[in-house]
Amino acid sequence: MNFFVINSGSSSIKYQVIEMKTETVLATGLVERIGEETGRLKNTFLPGSSTSSEIVIEQPIADHYSGMMLVINLLTDKEKGVIKDASEIAAIGHRVVHGGEDFRESTRITPRVIEAIQRNIPLAPLHNPANLDGIRVAMELFPAVFQVAVFDTAFHQTMPPHAFMYALPYALYEQDRVRRYGFHGTSHRFVAGECARHLGKPLNESNLITVHLGNGCSITAIENGKSIDTSLGMTPLEGLVMGTRCGDLDPAIHLFLKQHRGMDLEAIDQMLNKESGLKGLCGMNDMRDIHKAIDEGNSRAAMALDVATYRNRKYIGAYMAVLGRVDGIVFTAGIGENDDIVRAESLKGLEVFGVRLDTLKNSERSREARCISAPDSSVHVFVIPTNEELAIAREVANVLRG
Repeated sequence: MNFFVINSGSSSIKYQVIEMKTETVLATGLVERIGEETGRLKNTFLPGSSTSSEIVIEQPIADHYSGMMLVINLLTDKEKGVIKDASEIAAIGHRVVHGGEDFRESTRITPRVIEAIQRNIPLAPLHNPANLDGIRVAMELFPAVFQVAVFDTAFHQTMPPHAFMYALPYALYEQDRVRRYGFHGTSHRFVAGECARHLGKPLNESNLITVHLGNGCSITAIENGKSIDTSLGMTPLEGLVMGTRCGDLDPAIHLFLKQHRGMDLEAIDQMLNKESGLKGLCGMNDMRDIHKAIDEGNSRAAMALDVATYRNRKYIGAYMAVLGRVDGIVFTAGIGENDDIVRAESLKGLEVFGVRLDTLKNSERSREARCISAPDSSVHVFVIPTNEELAIAREVANVLRG
């Protein structure tokens, strides 16, 4: 049974074809620069296998329909393709960034679901329209195929009001749905399930802190398998220090910048999202470049690392207090999986709470899930690679069974 996983962006389509019996990736790829003078499709068949092969196509790609047709033609190519025709796709899973309060779980796509995603565009004006483009094209090209929307926000809909409400006039919540929603939910759910499996405990009996560190970052407190708090807020700007996003900020800084710099709200928003975070502190937003600069004596790079890992540590400590009992802390995503220095600094000083790293295990390079805590640590610490495409495919399978 083959599932087609689609992550549609404003000018891109990321995709995978997964054979679900063995969870084998048959093909993975990215269509980008849609609508530009020259588009690009990069596809890999059977990635990681001895017969892996890569194809790059560069040509004008007018719209998402054209991009999807290019992908389908490549997947079904008689000589190179991995499926005979589109009928071999049993189900399609779509990543949708924002489901608001409408969706607590992944959901089969119907006209009503599409209307609800449309209603939530004000909460994710850059992402939901692009996600809808992918859904509409796939519905047109695969009208008889079971299709599912998997929402980044759904996992966090179990948060209680005391965690998701902002201390603002209540009418803003009632009328405009101003509240914390959280993101990266598909990743947090996936690594939580994997962590529970490694612990040998049912997920619904596991208390975990999942730490997703990439260019975008978030931390989630998970109690008995359910998200009860998360660092990202109404938008992906709140919380941790990220590649170009500032994270937590005194909101009065907006007025200060207007009065003292003459900046309007659009310019401030651009600065906070695109020019802040690590980039704002030291001019670099790639943690590999920051480590290199630190080795060369760059004090601002060292400060940026300190600010970011201190913020991580504050959130981890806060969520330990929220949960009381913590069975495991999980690091995932690009930085979380690969950066032993960031992991160590993010847990520095938490030994008093029973968190102890094994320095050697932490420094080892591996693509596999692994425990990196010391034998005498009362809290297990894991590095677990995230796999959002597989997580989406598993969500599709759950909806299909249901």
